[in-house]
Amino acid sequence: MNQRIPVTELTGGFRDRADQALDDSQLRSNFRTAMDSLMKKRADAFPDEDEREGLREQGNHIKARALSKLPDLLEQLEARLTENGVKVHWAETTDEANRIVHSIIESRQGSQVVKGKSMVSEEMEMNDYLAERGVECLESDMGEYIVQLDHEKPSHIIMPAIHKNRRQVSKLFHDKLGVEETDDVDRLIRIGRETLRQKFMEADVGVSGVNFAIAETGTLLLVENEGNGRMSTTAPPVHVAVTGIEKVVENLRDVVPLLSLLTRSALGQAITTYVNMISGPRKADELDGPEEVHLVLLDNGRTGAFADAQMRQTLNCIRCGACMNHCPVYTRVGGHTYGEVYPGPIGKIVTPHMVGLHQVPDHPSASSLCGACGEVCPVKIPIPELLQRLRQENVKHPDEAPAVKDGGAKYSARERAIWWFWKTLNTRPVFYRLFLWGATRFGWMTPKNVGPWTRNHSAPVPARRSLHDLAREHLDNGGQS
Repeated sequence: MNQRIPVTELTGGFRDRADQALDDSQLRSNFRTAMDSLMKKRADAFPDEDEREGLREQGNHIKARALSKLPDLLEQLEARLTENGVKVHWAETTDEANRIVHSIIESRQGSQVVKGKSMVSEEMEMNDYLAERGVECLESDMGEYIVQLDHEKPSHIIMPAIHKNRRQVSKLFHDKLGVEETDDVDRLIRIGRETLRQKFMEADVGVSGVNFAIAETGTLLLVENEGNGRMSTTAPPVHVAVTGIEKVVENLRDVVPLLSLLTRSALGQAITTYVNMISGPRKADELDGPEEVHLVLLDNGRTGAFADAQMRQTLNCIRCGACMNHCPVYTRVGGHTYGEVYPGPIGKIVTPHMVGLHQVPDHPSASSLCGACGEVCPVKIPIPELLQRLRQENVKHPDEAPAVKDGGAKYSARERAIWWFWKTLNTRPVFYRLFLWGATRFGWMTPKNVGPWTRNHSAPVPARRSLHDLAREHLDNGGQS
């Protein structure tokens, strides 16, 4: 029986973490069960293939149009939000974004933050940043709350605790909250909600993400199923929304197809339980809502992707997670193996722009290029094509001015020399014949370890006689065997 290694203890680079995850039979079982369910739900949510493909095409056009006007739409968004009473902040890096959020909390002399689900806040490592400065930041999304309780990071962008089954969550609640263990999922959810309920009322600041920022009206749209997002954005006196600059869309009409694509692709739902549309702080004649609303617009490498006509397509992502749910690699190794905020296929094309290829050199190659991710992407991001582009950028010579941050991370002069030799060998008949002659006579000297290939395969050994020799002998014998 395989021994389970806690995901927080996965060590080493991507390959080492993958090996450890593959040895965890419980983890693999949890993911296989969850992914099979999610794939079926998505398929059931799109019974009409023509309608699905038409919607995907529409979603792709909407995002492409928004990106083509991105600078103008961001300025329009800021103008409309400012008119609505929302304070807009711009951050080039995650450190700058964290400083902005902390300064807002300090201005209110706050010490408690309650946070709805937000992948950008994970990108910022906001919880750790605020904790180091004496501010308690509590996750209110149930999945995020579970991984925070277990001192982990999310393993999926939609379902952060998907790597755990109900028994593991029950034991965690028993150990951390002192409640009785139970296999009743509804009871586990009630336990979490009872713990969080009081925190909403005590918090000085509520933080949320943004699914779509609508430039036409200055509206922040947030979808959720638990109600924690609505509580985080309305109960505390201050609401701070954090989002990437690519989340802006042109108008409210654009949201309708995107919303349908998001919810059906992510969880197989026609619509989420809550769709929150936030356009400003509480008015003088209103009874509830925050006194202040702030929006932090984060770059963090996005303009680098935007500057490249091909890689710009990574910014189309609406964070549905469908590519992960259908990825054979992600399903087997889980999200923590990637060691970054965004795992799976989308993470492999987004993360290099944020942290550089030197930090994630193996990500572009951690794919079978089966194409499943591209086939299910609701906005038709050509993920396999972009992975191949990143593989090329990864091995470029530093002097070739790679277009991706830290390009050339896996450049090897030795590998270049080997491929130069291979090219010369196969384009010069004389060299090819000499090599063939030597390989058939001295093939037994081939090393048994020829790199990563021989980790799982036997080293190739040249045959004692080449096909050319055999064919020539066959003809010399008059075509007789």
